[in-house]
Amino acid sequence: MKNIRFNNKYYIHLSIILGMFLLITTSCCKDDTPDPDPVSTTGKIHLDFDFKIDGNDIEYGLPKYTNAAGNVYSLYEVQFFISKLTIYQNGNAKELKAWSKEHYVDTNIPTTMSWDVVDDIQEGAYDSLSFVLGFIDADNQSFMFVNKPEVDMIWPEYLGGGFHYLKINGKWEIATDTLRGFAFHLGRGQVRDASGVPISFIDNSFKVTFANSEFSISKNKYTSMTIRMNVDQWFKNPTDYDHNTWGGDIMENQPAMQIAKDNGWNVFELIK
Repeated sequence: MKNIRFNNKYYIHLSIILGMFLLITTSCCKDDTPDPDPVSTTGKIHLDFDFKIDGNDIEYGLPKYTNAAGNVYSLYEVQFFISKLTIYQNGNAKELKAWSKEHYVDTNIPTTMSWDVVDDIQEGAYDSLSFVLGFIDADNQSFMFVNKPEVDMIWPEYLGGGFHYLKINGKWEIATDTLRGFAFHLGRGQVRDASGVPISFIDNSFKVTFANSEFSISKNKYTSMTIRMNVDQWFKNPTDYDHNTWGGDIMENQPAMQIAKDNGWNVFELIK
């Protein structure tokens, strides 16, 4: 009987043909239907900001308001930062900080009066939210803003550096028909030696919390809330703030800034 021999080229060609056949067969049978997009279970928060005095909209530039100490005053602008926006669910805290950890609010710039918070938030019921007025000491770094309008909030280096937490600018009546400008500004305070030279600095930022501030997040929707500043509250409770006592500029006056900080506990209100 004659032996049949196959050379290597035969096996190579046969392997190629079989491989192509399997590839074509597999391609024909493959399901090209794209995988469905995952179902979203998150929503977002939208915040608006507004300002009141004695429960009414503010008429800027008019000396028509009277604070608890009896000062007749007007307002020209309010500017502030909020940072470390945090939500709470079943006692667990989650700081919202995607892309931007802070928001700047300026009554002269309408676009700053609202904030679409970037973070995706799991749908459900939440206990409350909070924020810090200004920046905690570790976050309040000099030159972290280099563009307007935020750069105009810079706090002088010799007073501790960083940025203002708050500016309220206006005028008060020091005598009949005589007005003097005031700069009710809050930022880093100073501890001074006997000659008045700053030797250390004080973090005057504070956490703002809201009573009865439960809210819900729905998937694919914005939950809108308003953070309201009741400006008249800065000047009372627990201490009546007197412009005649503290003068026009308090950036270098820690006792005056301490009153501002202490009075800030109920300045803000959450409207849902």
